[in-house]
Amino acid sequence: TTSSKSFYTMQRLAVRRLSSAVSSGRPGARRAAADEMADAAAAMEDKKGSWQKLMGSVVNAVRPACAALHPVLQPLLDAPAQRRVEAAVNIEDLRVAAKARAHAMVFGYLKSGADEERALRRSVAAYNDVELRHACLHGIGHADLDLSTRILGVEAALPFFITSCAGQRMFHAEGEVATAKAARKHGLMMALSQLTTSTFEEVTAAHPGDEPGTGGAKCLQLYVWRDRVLLKEVLDRAKAAGFTSLALTADFSWVGNREEDTRTGFTVPPNYSFRQTVDALKAPAWTFDFMSRVPYGYKAVPGADFAAESLVDFIASQMKPEFNWKDAEWLCSEWGDTGPVALKGVARTTDAKRAVDTGFQAIWVSNHGGRQLEDSVATIDSLPVTPRAEVGPRLALVTRP
Repeated sequence: TTSSKSFYTMQRLAVRRLSSAVSSGRPGARRAAADEMADAAAAMEDKKGSWQKLMGSVVNAVRPACAALHPVLQPLLDAPAQRRVEAAVNIEDLRVAAKARAHAMVFGYLKSGADEERALRRSVAAYNDVELRHACLHGIGHADLDLSTRILGVEAALPFFITSCAGQRMFHAEGEVATAKAARKHGLMMALSQLTTSTFEEVTAAHPGDEPGTGGAKCLQLYVWRDRVLLKEVLDRAKAAGFTSLALTADFSWVGNREEDTRTGFTVPPNYSFRQTVDALKAPAWTFDFMSRVPYGYKAVPGADFAAESLVDFIASQMKPEFNWKDAEWLCSEWGDTGPVALKGVARTTDAKRAVDTGFQAIWVSNHGGRQLEDSVATIDSLPVTPRAEVGPRLALVTRP
């Protein structure tokens, strides 16, 4: 519509004026990035069809009314989901509860793997095949158990942590803040995605980890980007917010082929197709919650004063498949002595050895949850080929299912 185009044109001009006032770092490069984001947002708006624009306008028009009614209606709509969660006895029960509440395309995006999901199934099966030989008459009681450990320099109550996931407000209204609150409740360390939909400050305030053994939102999971100016600003903001470790994501250079997304009609932004509209009606709690909130954005991206859906093309253009060891060395030097830097996506001993030589202090064995390469090796099966003797006793080894 004409009003939509005018809005994005004004927003683009506003961002350009704002960026011209920036004096830190490299102002010219910063202005160029801000202009690129503004152009990407305007281009995304121009690509929308008439039906998509109409439905988007309707949703935005009813947001204030939904927000006003949210305190009354949302608890009623969420009551069935709350009962399912309270009745859950294991992770599978929680998965079923999440599927019942979420929009079909959102749940499909969250749980799916690449292509026919062989890597995903193999990764789960490999963990299921691990057997433990228990000891007997060990003389240890409940009071003697201590599962606390140190992960990437953070003392946590349990020997695992909550890994990063982009765009969490797509799944839950509070997004990463809700995840941080859950991690704080159980004393867990938490990693935050660079594509977070909550600010660094909001997440660290929800889980500061200011007491020993309580974990904390302390690790930033970083994507490989082309623009070093933007990347450096993200690093500086993370340091200022209290993050003490970094994870370079080397197992995600571009989005994998996820067939489940095709089946469910997943799109960003929503195209309000017949399928999406029907599935929205089937998930009233998720849909009303979504319509009651301001559209979420990518809060770690400097200058990204747009809804996340408007910057899909910009984010895609920033991904750098050709990112190499020299670039990784630069990243480690930029993080400096702030804390350990992990290389996420290692599956071979040769890469593990080179990571040590490059300056990484931790190896994160990962196939990105089986979401990228159809026939990637299961992470638990990678550990025997990344022996401790090869990488040294001081290097941290982290694995993701």
